[in-house]
Amino acid sequence: MSALLLVVVCLMAGVLVARIPHPAGLVAALNWWVLNIALPALVLVQITQLQWSASLLWPAAAMWLVFLGAWLYVATLGRLAGWQRGEIGALVLTCGLGNTSFIGYPLIEALRGETGLGIAVVADQLGSFLLLSTLGLFAAAWYAGTQVQPRHMLLRVVRFPAFIALGVAALLLASGIEMHAVARGVLGRIGDTLTPLALFSVGLQLKLRMRSEDASRVVGGLMWKLLLAPLMVLALTLWIAPDATVAAVTVMQAGMAPMITAGILAQQYGLAPVLANRVVGYGIVLSLASVPLIHWMM
Repeated sequence: MSALLLVVVCLMAGVLVARIPHPAGLVAALNWWVLNIALPALVLVQITQLQWSASLLWPAAAMWLVFLGAWLYVATLGRLAGWQRGEIGALVLTCGLGNTSFIGYPLIEALRGETGLGIAVVADQLGSFLLLSTLGLFAAAWYAGTQVQPRHMLLRVVRFPAFIALGVAALLLASGIEMHAVARGVLGRIGDTLTPLALFSVGLQLKLRMRSEDASRVVGGLMWKLLLAPLMVLALTLWIAPDATVAAVTVMQAGMAPMITAGILAQQYGLAPVLANRVVGYGIVLSLASVPLIHWMM
């Protein structure tokens, strides 16, 4: 209960601070620490503690299926409803890519503990992050009518600090070298800063104002991200029948809120930025109820 309360308190603290004077560039500074320091430390600790098995490939694969399903779903729905190309692109990105780190890690840790957190890292790094850096960039460029270079995508992946940490962790596991207890303790403390700072940053950026013309698009997109996507993954998970914890975390990550970075990517490519912000904002708030409900069902 205390871990779940921490999620709510940190998120609401960010919402409140956003409405009073605060240092310029605060969001950028918090995100820099989270992405470049706290997240790599967390990845290194969690991945080296995992007991690897073939079933751990499923959490990552499921995130790719969620994105491809979102693309098919949103493109079909958008064509039938007469949505603009930029709006479809914004919804493909935000409703295909889940917030499996900033929101996902805290919720998974609160609901499934340390064991679940390690599995969540796999889904995030080999699923959501790789998707954002490859198919996500391609989709953004496609709907914006531009091109993206494969070299740019590759450099984006290999230079990301958390991906480098993932590679180091994989080498340690392959060589059978155990991380020293002191190093693990220090990195663990650094990784612990991710949850409060990430949630505080999310709260600072949370926007819930809705234009009436966006309502049907927001509802249509979130219908996939928070309901249909986890149901699809649940059906496939029951068929694949992995470990119970792997199954639960995979379905929860599939139903996680839209990714903030995907919304930023949509803005960078001029894909209905206002709509993208609304989908992310409402998705985060609703996921605070929908993800615990998935946990209870599992």
